[in-house]
Amino acid sequence: MSDQETAAAVAAAATAARSASDAIANAGDDQVDAALRGMARLLSESAEPVLAANAEDQRAARDGGMGGGLLDRLRLDPDRLRGMAEQLTALAGIQSEPTRRWLRDLDGGLALHEWRRPVGVIGANFEARPNVVVDIASQLVKSHNAGVLRTGSAALGSAVALLDRVVAPALAEAGIDPAAIQLVRRPGRESAEALVRLPELVPLVILRGSGDSTRHLARQAALSGVRTLAHADGGGVLYLHAAADRAMAADLVERGLDRLGVCNRLNLLLIDTARWDELAPAMVDLLGGREPKVAASLPPHPHPLGYEWALDDGNEATVTIAPVDGPAAAARVANEETSGLAAAIVTDDPAAAAEFLGRYAGTGGFWNATTRLLDGFKLLALPETGINIDRVPGPRGPVTYRDLCLRQYVVLPAGRDLPVPGRG
Repeated sequence: MSDQETAAAVAAAATAARSASDAIANAGDDQVDAALRGMARLLSESAEPVLAANAEDQRAARDGGMGGGLLDRLRLDPDRLRGMAEQLTALAGIQSEPTRRWLRDLDGGLALHEWRRPVGVIGANFEARPNVVVDIASQLVKSHNAGVLRTGSAALGSAVALLDRVVAPALAEAGIDPAAIQLVRRPGRESAEALVRLPELVPLVILRGSGDSTRHLARQAALSGVRTLAHADGGGVLYLHAAADRAMAADLVERGLDRLGVCNRLNLLLIDTARWDELAPAMVDLLGGREPKVAASLPPHPHPLGYEWALDDGNEATVTIAPVDGPAAAARVANEETSGLAAAIVTDDPAAAAEFLGRYAGTGGFWNATTRLLDGFKLLALPETGINIDRVPGPRGPVTYRDLCLRQYVVLPAGRDLPVPGRG
């Protein structure tokens, strides 16, 4: 298929979503929650065809040489489907955000109100992780937005099964136009490029994936006048302070590596120089004794300290280990050498924790806890569209349905308000 044909297919999906955007914007909150509960039910009822499609995606990926970490992202199984269904059910049970609120009275018998409005159509481009199809679709539906989803080619069969057998039927059952959530069904990076070049149809695109490709798409979007919420880089930092409890440190290292192909896993292990001779060999032994084994990259390092191993297909099972001289130095390394996703300190000294977290400017800071907690559902009990690490005002950290809105200031006669069309 030519680039022009791919662009036309993406534009057709965006046009269909735009046509359905008013319907979902004005759907009742009860309809939206019914659709989410329907998705949860259909994940169970359609498990067999969904898992069959995913098995075929996995087979093709293995034949194509995909490594273990990326295969783990691609894989669905009954437990993961149950987890997805539980998140949908939990989301359906959360009261929707108020769309109107009074701010203050103004002179002349007037009052200022803040209204929250849907964006309209939101695009999403994400790596070959089928569960993200449901995560993002549910966030768009909960926020009354239409959307256009595009995933990596390796997960396309799974994505089609999830949209056609779970998302679309649940919307239709709830009386919401199923065209509101579209899936780009054309493989290849050209479809991602096309998605970020439609400012009139898709003014905002959520970008998730490997750093270089996501940054490239963000630049293309900016040139086209499309705004993005980009999740390009990750990598959790764990700093073992001089007053760290050794057993706790070992436990948090283990918990930070329960999955190797995710952005918030342990990537850089910093050890205070006061305990380097004791803890560095112990952590190397711990990593090597795990199953699967994890390699320790020790100094001198041939790569930047913040190099993200989760994106290095074939070398995902690696952690960088480096010495630092105290909490301030550890925070500086985390700020300057890593993406700024998340950093944790292990210590029994509150003053050291205060110094480290006071100086660390990243998205999530943790004391005696794993950076794996930087996740929408684990932190906020909500699925996420991604984790935004931008260092500018706007939604930061796990982005959920609460962030997918436009703020509008409305001035009305004092004591008067207007109904919200269609919202129950």
